[in-house]
Amino acid sequence: MAQLLHQYSVDLAWTGAGADGTATYTSYGRDHTLTSGGKPPLPGTSDPGFRGDPDRWSPEDLLVGALAQCHMLWFLHLAAAAGVVVVGYDDAASGTMRIESAGHGQFTEVVLRPRVTVARATLPDGARVDDDLLADLHRRAHEHCFIARSVNFVVRHEPTPVTVAAAG
Repeated sequence: MAQLLHQYSVDLAWTGAGADGTATYTSYGRDHTLTSGGKPPLPGTSDPGFRGDPDRWSPEDLLVGALAQCHMLWFLHLAAAAGVVVVGYDDAASGTMRIESAGHGQFTEVVLRPRVTVARATLPDGARVDDDLLADLHRRAHEHCFIARSVNFVVRHEPTPVTVAAAG
């Protein structure tokens, strides 16, 4: 079977050189801009703990966000295929990164906390849309998520109990 290859391109432009560039650790800004095609620019920086701007996106924010996005997109796909009508989805994802004494660091885990709202409590065949069904969809979404499959740390899921939308 032929493999499908997808390529992704992002342009990064550092905007934090200031007057002195990297003359010292404190002389330069960490701000930069990411662009890709016609998408809106994404303002980036380093983590505020490393002299970054807290109002801009850090690589660490983006990694946690990419895991949450990927999981959600696979979950929605699998829910639709299973006949589960999702009408609301949000997540309060968080990541933990350990910094060692020499300054090296790595993520130790990311926790996704998805909250799912469904249109109705039953599938067309009468089966219940319950926490067990959604847990299986979350498990399968994790197995399929390209980003989660690419990292070397634990990505845990702590979904909240399913919510059924109020009848209108």
